[in-house]
Amino acid sequence: MSVVAVALGLLGAFFFMAGTVGLLRLPDFYSRAHAAAKCDTVGAGSILLALAIALGPGLAGLKLLGLVILILIAGPTASHALARAADRRGIEPWTREEG
Repeated sequence: MSVVAVALGLLGAFFFMAGTVGLLRLPDFYSRAHAAAKCDTVGAGSILLALAIALGPGLAGLKLLGLVILILIAGPTASHALARAADRRGIEPWTREEG
């Protein structure tokens, strides 16, 4: 089980790193919000699952699984709300310039 926990922890760290690179490199708000939402959801979910596996069955593992479910619901919902608010404020998505 520790091999699975370490693999999930490394996977989560990789997704957090990819999200950070996306925040720094992508050109507009919508792209950055997408990178942050996807990578934070998968990264945090993977790390919390790794911790739940490492702790084993019990109350702490159950609480961590509850946090995973909360993150899987709240992260994409918050990202959608931010993108919708940006759209309503008139923030234009980045497009490639002609010529």
